[in-house]
Amino acid sequence: MDFPATQPKPAADGKIIYYPPGVKEITDKITNDEVVKRLKMVVKTFMDMDQDSEDEKQQYLPLALHLASEFFLRNPNKDVRLLVACCLADIFRIYAPEAPYTSHDKLKDIFLFITRQLKGLEDTKSPQFNRYFYLLENLAWVKSYNICFELEDCNEIFIQLFRTLFSVINNSHNQKVQMHMLDLMSSIIMEGDGVTQELLDSILINLIINLNKQAFDLAKVLLKRTVQTIEPCIANFFNQVLVLGKSSVSDLSEHVFDLIQELFAIDPHLLLSVMPQLEFKLKSNDGEERLAVVRLLAKLFGSKDSDLATQNRPLWQCFLGRFNDIHVPVRLESVKFASHCLMNHPDLAKDLTEYLKVRSHDPEEAIRHDVIVTIITAGKRDLSLVNDQLLGFVRERTLDKRWRVRKEAMMGLAQLYKKYCLHAEAGKDAAEKVSWIKDKLLHIYYQNSIDDKALNEMWKCQNMLRSHVRELLDLHKQPTSEANSAAMFGKLMTIAKNLPDPGKAQDFVKKFNQVLGDDEKLRSQLELLISPTCSCKQADVCVREIARKLANPKQPTNPFLEMVKFLLERIAPVHIDSEAISALVKLMNKSIEGTADDEEEGVSPDTAIRAGLELLKVLSFTHPTSFHSAETYESLLQCLRMEDDKVAEAAIQIFRNTGHKIETDLPQIRSTLIPILHQKAKRGTPHQAKQAVHCIHAVFSNKEVQLAQIFEPLSRSLNADVPEQLITPLVSLGHISMLAPDQFASPMKSVVANFIVKDLLMNDRSTGEKNGKLWSPDEEVSPEVLAKVQAIKLLVRWLLGMKNNQSKSANSTLRLLSAMLVSEGDLTEQKRISKSDMSRLRLAAGSAIMKLAQEPCYHEIITPEQFQLCALVINDECYQVRQIFAQKLHKALVKLLLPLEYMAIFALCAKDPVKERRAHARQCLLKNISIRREYIKQNPMANEKLLSLLPEYVVPYMIHLLAHDPDFTKPQDVDQLRDVKECLWFMLEVLMTKNENNSHAFMKKMSENIKLTRDAQSPDEPKANEKLYTVCDVALCVINSKSALCNADSPKDPVLPTKFFTQPEKDFCNDRNYISEETRVLLLTGKPKPTGVLGTVNKPLSATGRRPYIRTTGSETGSSVNSELSSSAGNRSREQSSDISETGVSENDENPVRIISVTPAKTEPVKNKEMNSDQTTQGNSTERGKKRTATASGTENIHQKTEEKSVEETGPSLAAKTRRGRPTKPEPQGTTAKNEETNKPPVRGRKRAAANQESPGSLEAGNAKAPKQQDTAKKPAAAQRQIDLQR
Repeated sequence: MDFPATQPKPAADGKIIYYPPGVKEITDKITNDEVVKRLKMVVKTFMDMDQDSEDEKQQYLPLALHLASEFFLRNPNKDVRLLVACCLADIFRIYAPEAPYTSHDKLKDIFLFITRQLKGLEDTKSPQFNRYFYLLENLAWVKSYNICFELEDCNEIFIQLFRTLFSVINNSHNQKVQMHMLDLMSSIIMEGDGVTQELLDSILINLIINLNKQAFDLAKVLLKRTVQTIEPCIANFFNQVLVLGKSSVSDLSEHVFDLIQELFAIDPHLLLSVMPQLEFKLKSNDGEERLAVVRLLAKLFGSKDSDLATQNRPLWQCFLGRFNDIHVPVRLESVKFASHCLMNHPDLAKDLTEYLKVRSHDPEEAIRHDVIVTIITAGKRDLSLVNDQLLGFVRERTLDKRWRVRKEAMMGLAQLYKKYCLHAEAGKDAAEKVSWIKDKLLHIYYQNSIDDKALNEMWKCQNMLRSHVRELLDLHKQPTSEANSAAMFGKLMTIAKNLPDPGKAQDFVKKFNQVLGDDEKLRSQLELLISPTCSCKQADVCVREIARKLANPKQPTNPFLEMVKFLLERIAPVHIDSEAISALVKLMNKSIEGTADDEEEGVSPDTAIRAGLELLKVLSFTHPTSFHSAETYESLLQCLRMEDDKVAEAAIQIFRNTGHKIETDLPQIRSTLIPILHQKAKRGTPHQAKQAVHCIHAVFSNKEVQLAQIFEPLSRSLNADVPEQLITPLVSLGHISMLAPDQFASPMKSVVANFIVKDLLMNDRSTGEKNGKLWSPDEEVSPEVLAKVQAIKLLVRWLLGMKNNQSKSANSTLRLLSAMLVSEGDLTEQKRISKSDMSRLRLAAGSAIMKLAQEPCYHEIITPEQFQLCALVINDECYQVRQIFAQKLHKALVKLLLPLEYMAIFALCAKDPVKERRAHARQCLLKNISIRREYIKQNPMANEKLLSLLPEYVVPYMIHLLAHDPDFTKPQDVDQLRDVKECLWFMLEVLMTKNENNSHAFMKKMSENIKLTRDAQSPDEPKANEKLYTVCDVALCVINSKSALCNADSPKDPVLPTKFFTQPEKDFCNDRNYISEETRVLLLTGKPKPTGVLGTVNKPLSATGRRPYIRTTGSETGSSVNSELSSSAGNRSREQSSDISETGVSENDENPVRIISVTPAKTEPVKNKEMNSDQTTQGNSTERGKKRTATASGTENIHQKTEEKSVEETGPSLAAKTRRGRPTKPEPQGTTAKNEETNKPPVRGRKRAAANQESPGSLEAGNAKAPKQQDTAKKPAAAQRQIDLQR
């Protein structure tokens, strides 16, 4: 059936709608399929029409209006909507430049409708995609959206359009789609009146939230195309945010610096007006804001293609000024930038050099470190990037005061030398530029500093690794077995640990071991490499041969080969062989003969000889066979005859380490060496005597005869009246008895009993200098005390040689050492010995007990009381005693030489008033716990000895030790319990860092189990057990409060040490709480307590260095005596009004300090609290946060006596709390009952450290004694003390 050309249909508004030929009326009465079918014909009609068809335009105008009706714009069918959108797009094309729609609301609805249809572009595989593409193409070509400029709210349409296009673009779109999108959006930007902030955000957000790379690229190209138009809008946005601080103008305000970076990368012209704003921000008063700008500009200036530094010199200069910023992170960020800048812009190196020079001297360690990293990183990329001046900065930092900085500088220079000299990667000029590095590093490697023994450590590690590889090769020679395989696996794991990235290295080491097992020739090459006689030249050949065999031509990068090369480099003698030792000895000979150029090198000949011998001494440990030549030993004999004590000592030690074949191969050297060693053992320095005895024992086969020739004359010539001539003989006798106990233990017993104890230790022949100091430098210690210290060491060496207690000598020695500690070092109690000498003897006695405890047979007989006396040395009143004792304790524990109970001693360090000592103790605990846990993991057999290895087993020892702390006298005293809690937490905090194997529950279980036992030290004493159970409850309180995991079941039942705890009784049940709920709250909430002698424990010192002090005269009674250096808020300057009772002067080397002893202006009875003559709290205030008045600078440990009047005024309660110290002595019969009651609880141990002590700068710093209460009891006469070593 034929249809007429047009079929008029009446519209709703009365106008007649003409449909194209063959198209019936489109209404809501027909199906969707029919609507789609008819619309396709309409679309075809509009597609074929052009703008010149005026008749058709007029004819189809009602249809165009009809297609914009709600029926079509809100149609639920996607195909209908798409076809309608295509029609509308063509209508805008046909009727352009005027649209047939006059209503602004209708236009807005139409364009929002079309925008929604553009979402269909997302799926390129859709059957309708071509129509969506046609729609986009039509809109872009005609610029239809430009009609919207006439609408008031056109911005809403544009934002929706931009968001839609950025959301739909993806990697499946071809370039045409992107171009049409760009055309559509750029026309809106460039032909409009401006870009609103919301529209700008819709573009910029794609640069920051980069979820869609195609959207990022689209935004990037759009911004480039519209740079001239959009730049003012961008400038306005940044001006609002950066200058005016209006962050609310955009949701992107918080990303402003990221946006600047991205925009700069797209086109710097986008930021022409923004850069001056950044210069303004660089000068902000807010450090964090400056930091953010510096980070941004570092990226802009440092990027590879950036010419910002040349284009904007004012901004560049302003940026360089941030290298000197007051804010540390800003300086740090500036220095980090320099590395990228040097690599990407070598032309800016000149500008950076001066600023890096200043920062290389920055007070902050991290900044100095990063200056080095910056220069070295650039140098490794290309040596031409760093000038000689920059390398000079790194050279300077090799002498930095911080080890981390020195290490980075040395490692960096070494890497440059290896790259450009050894591997010659950049030619001769580059090699020449860094040729100085080798000499510089070798000079630095042997600086006399504990941190700088890098070369020594390298040789020690090399020697250790060589021994591991040697043992591995020995295992290959044994027949295959399960035990052999297990041993081989363990050895491989040990070798892997000594390589970089041990995890990866394990697999490579296993592979290398398989190759060794299959290739006998490879094994022989490796054996030659690690043999003592291998020279550096032979080593080079071996390494090349092994690497050649393992190389794979088809695999240019071979991680396995790189690992093997690294292992070979570590074990090969690349530095030292016999030839090298001979060369070193010849250099030293020139110094001895005076023909060397030492003066030109800036050192004296004596210094050169001493340094050379020290270097040879280290090499003698790691390369002993390389020394075996007559020429070398002749030079060493020449050193032995020199007057320099250190030179002779080092020479003897080299003989001791290397002379095993002298007796058989070099008889002439032997005959010359023996008389020299005898002379040094008898009349040399103590160190020479020790080394001489050990050398004789190590080198000669007839050592018994040789040692007897030294022992007999020395033992007969001992004379206590000439103590300065005793020290060397005592050292020699002690070491002889330790090295040859079978021969000399018995004769030494009579020497010990008749001379060492009775004649030397039990007599004070000289009177010490009463200068009030608790410590004096070594050169000021009296010869008699030095002899006594050596006598104590002799006792220990004698016992360590015997290694048995059959004669009960160890018991007697331990009683003697305990008496030394109880008497504070004054064994005779005649008060003739000085305070500093007493400190030396206390340290010697405590260290001696600790040394004996390292031998199992003596550890068993050390009583708990003796252990506690030894432990209290760590709370000694003298700083140096505490310091040295803690170092010795740590050294023995970390080597697993001491029993686990001695680790509990560190808990007492919580009482130390010096922050540095507490910090040191905590580091020692961390190290010890780490080593023990690692040892248990690496040694499966260690599980059988968990009681002595598992760190958690220190808890019962600690609880027992704290229960017997002399300061802990009243189990219900909150202040004392708080001290106990601090000590417990000092240890538990480190133990509870990790809950390994449910250790929290295990420690809780131990504490609970202790409450089911009794104190083995005094099982029938109720108060002792109460104190023990109270400490357990405090421990449980702490564990429960700090861990939610402690309530789980303990993985195993803990075993308690029977030496300290009785076996649990069957019917014994102890469910009593020994601390009240109120006390628990006080302990956990930390309510402040009255400041005691150690009131500053576990609080940081208010300032480092010495405290200020006030000089005062006796006429200034009632004036302010002390002022706090740094109090907490509200207590900045607190004065004390006090009366001067006594004035003393400390004879310190630098500043004589007048010590003022004061008593409170208002004296009231004080209950259960200790009052100090030099310290009172204003108004007896106990508010939290108030610190005690700082002790005058340099007055730590100064003995101050309190006048009897002060004691009487404060009443008997003042003396009620006895100080940490020795037990009170028996009182005369005339002592009143009142005083008997006062001094009733006996206290063992050491006087504790003075409060607010500062760490002395060195062991030679003058000490002063802490204030103490006046003793009311007289000491018994020395004659009453009987110590029988024969019992």
